[in-house]
Amino acid sequence: MPVPVFDVREVTFRYHQLTALDRLNLAIEPGKRVALLGANGSGKSTLLRILDGLVFPEKGLVTFCGESLTAERLQDPDFTYEFRRRVGLVFQNPDTQLFSPTVFDEVAFGPLQLQWPKEKIRAQVEQMLEVMKITHLKDRSPHHLSTGEKKHVTLASVLVLDPEVLLLDEPTAALDPKSASQMIDFLIGLRGGAKTVVTTTHDLDIVEDVADHCFIFQTGRVVAEGAPADLLRETSLLEQTNLVHAHRHVHTSGETHSHPHLHSHQH
Repeated sequence: MPVPVFDVREVTFRYHQLTALDRLNLAIEPGKRVALLGANGSGKSTLLRILDGLVFPEKGLVTFCGESLTAERLQDPDFTYEFRRRVGLVFQNPDTQLFSPTVFDEVAFGPLQLQWPKEKIRAQVEQMLEVMKITHLKDRSPHHLSTGEKKHVTLASVLVLDPEVLLLDEPTAALDPKSASQMIDFLIGLRGGAKTVVTTTHDLDIVEDVADHCFIFQTGRVVAEGAPADLLRETSLLEQTNLVHAHRHVHTSGETHSHPHLHSHQH
């Protein structure tokens, strides 16, 4: 068996008195495309932040490729350099990730921090702008772009480093249908590649396109896992975890019935 990219064992994390993760256990294998499903407050985004080394559990153990992922370990410059090069996180809200004066500068920021040669930085940034179809925005301020454009810029700023692991927090949230479709097409394009992709989403309609394996979260724990097609057939499970709702229908006889339907909802 390959060593998991991430191995999470008995992890507990609290925000003050609020438990976000409760003795969580899961493993993410290399090269897998994984979806984390669950309503708001179920712990998905907190887990992504832990996997990116931004926060650390108060209990339990997280390993990255067999090495402990701790605050102390990330004080080692050599480990931090390799980890930041190999793992990239794209936040749900792009405004939390954008701070450079132009789109070009935004995409170039990571390579500059890793001290790449200037010629390599310029070539790689230009290539990534083209891949993400945002070359025409390179001299624009990222703060004045549409939400869809901002999401493409933040994704480009991560992908320019060619990380082995992509952590994506609600990549289609708040996007118009065209931008969401473009984002899904891009994620589908990662199928069969060498990257490990972990995506949190509420949108059940895209799960089978962007993931090979799913974990369903509820109150900080994994309550189910499996292939997307199998889990999407478990209507009672999806209702229980607030991923779908039962809709009421009034029939011509005046009777009212509730039927569950597989419609995604924002929570």
